[in-house]
Amino acid sequence: MLSERMLTAVVRQCTKQYLKLSPTDDRHVPGPVPGQRYMLYMHVPFCERLCPYCSFNRFPFDKDRAAPYFANMRKEMLMLKDLGYDFESVYVGGGTPTIMIDELCETIDLARDTFSVREVSSETNPNHLIPAYLDKLRGRVQRLSVGVQSFDNGLLKQMDRYDKYGSGEEILERIREASPYFTSLNADMIFNFPAQTEDILISDIERVVESGASQTTFYPLMASPSVARSLARTVGKVDYSRERLFYQIIDELLAGGSDPLFDHGSAWTFNRVPLACQSAEPADAAETLADSLHQPAAGDQPAAEGQPVAEPAEARGMIDEYVVDYEEYPAIGSGGITYLGSSLYVNTFSVNDYNAAIESGRMSLMGKTTFSKRDRMRYRFMMQLFGLRLDKRQFKEDFGCTVEAGLPVEMAFMRAAGAFERDDADEITLTPRGRYLMVVMMRQFFIGVNNLRDQARAALVGEERELIFGE
Repeated sequence: MLSERMLTAVVRQCTKQYLKLSPTDDRHVPGPVPGQRYMLYMHVPFCERLCPYCSFNRFPFDKDRAAPYFANMRKEMLMLKDLGYDFESVYVGGGTPTIMIDELCETIDLARDTFSVREVSSETNPNHLIPAYLDKLRGRVQRLSVGVQSFDNGLLKQMDRYDKYGSGEEILERIREASPYFTSLNADMIFNFPAQTEDILISDIERVVESGASQTTFYPLMASPSVARSLARTVGKVDYSRERLFYQIIDELLAGGSDPLFDHGSAWTFNRVPLACQSAEPADAAETLADSLHQPAAGDQPAAEGQPVAEPAEARGMIDEYVVDYEEYPAIGSGGITYLGSSLYVNTFSVNDYNAAIESGRMSLMGKTTFSKRDRMRYRFMMQLFGLRLDKRQFKEDFGCTVEAGLPVEMAFMRAAGAFERDDADEITLTPRGRYLMVVMMRQFFIGVNNLRDQARAALVGEERELIFGE
């Protein structure tokens, strides 16, 4: 526990120092560096229901507000083309990207026509896993990430998601039906809700296994200051003392033992092992692992017959945290965050200001922060280890020093904590304890990013401010 508390405090202090926005008059993000790989991030800030734990830029959906927004996002995409960018990967986040399915499809089609796009990832909510939406997404989106959060009906009601997105049983069935439409379908889960017991968590894990989802991501609940009050009012105060135990349960049930159902894609992302490599059906294996923890198996519905559970090898490398595979990425849309070179840019959180900026021929940049060399080394260290492997040779080539020379305190701490499984001249990989320490580090880093979003959100005025903060 001491190492987790120390790590939380250090990352919190570091993010306070380098995640501070300064105003910018830049009209565009910088152009691309020749030979550099980039991913395009698009942000769609509209939701049918605003969840109490979410710190992303989001507004209640209104068709008259959303339709011109999509049109302007397509214009902004072409601005990047004019700057010389090309992209092989697109990630659409939100909000709820599928809130206007035809607008989303038109935007994806333009991206494919404009750039060298090979794969598209998009987020969605369970109520959009219906044939009318799935048929349009098939072929356009290779990887769909579904915001489930939990299959427990009590937790869904606490989060105000039950009435809008359906019961846990309905969500489970929709994921089963949607999985064959995509190369990879990810079930986004959250753990360590205050009302979540070990039994509820284990039941959630078993439901993920039964669903046929080819991938799952279990995020720890992140109580950044902007959502702390709404969290406390709706789901309760977060208890971080349980986080490690809950993570160990997830890790053991999904990726533990000699015949695991899933393997790690990142510290908190799990990819399903191809069925040919497993010795038991998924639901049976879940029960076996539950028994090994002396817990009752909660599933009473068998996995769908014939449900495909394995995805191609190339898809199994796709994880929810695009920042691992693509260190640099421009972002379009209100509330998008761009990271290029040593600078991080934040787009305005005002949809009104965003539309006005794009229609005047400029991007909507409202603030930026610049990273020092040490900050960039820390960022590389964190992101690559979160992705389970740090390339030491590439680190030295990019920064002109070894990771030991550049980050001596960080290396000493992680070594003393028993975080490294392999630590040689070529690479660093992680032990199970190291993976949890990366969960702690990334949880605190994302809380820091949420604080950055709060700085941008504070500039909202008038109707938009009232929509988010009330009177």
